[in-house]
Amino acid sequence: MASPPQTARSERTRAALRKAATVRFLAQGVEATSAEEIAADAGVTLRTFYRHFASKHDLLFADYDSGLQWFRKALAERPADENVIASVQAAIFAFPYDVDAVTQIANLRVDALDPSRIVQHMRQVQSDFAHALLDHLRRRHPDAVERGDELDLTVAARSITAAVFAAMEVWLHAPVRSLPELARLSREATALLEPTFRHY
Repeated sequence: MASPPQTARSERTRAALRKAATVRFLAQGVEATSAEEIAADAGVTLRTFYRHFASKHDLLFADYDSGLQWFRKALAERPADENVIASVQAAIFAFPYDVDAVTQIANLRVDALDPSRIVQHMRQVQSDFAHALLDHLRRRHPDAVERGDELDLTVAARSITAAVFAAMEVWLHAPVRSLPELARLSREATALLEPTFRHY
């Protein structure tokens, strides 16, 4: 296991690579950008680049790095008496990255990558999201865990996750993609589940 200084240094390196890639991708496109350019812009060697990312295309998904730790943290900071739908809606928009750049990167993903690759990655992100939400529900409802109501909690976590990602899928296929539109779709999708899961 990495020591805290190594972990912090590693995250700083990953952040520098994410930033360098975003600037390059937006300025000259994904295919015209090389891993060497990204590494040089971030002030690291090509070897260091490949220690953190398997390819430049992986940086198109770097906003979902670290097992959605930002989402877990945002959920943990929500008021204890807030229902899970409201907590999820607020936590989603605690996103720690530059929202304009993220929207542009999302557009680049759609334009530059094979759809199957996007689907594969989004499945992993969706799974991470569902696990983060399930952990949150377990912490919020230890009585349900003690009663053995794991199925109820899992269904709630996966249903809410499915609604969030359905909104994202609709947004990705829209002719114009903006953050306010994603926010609207996410609120609308999760609100559909509120009557079912308001007791959480």
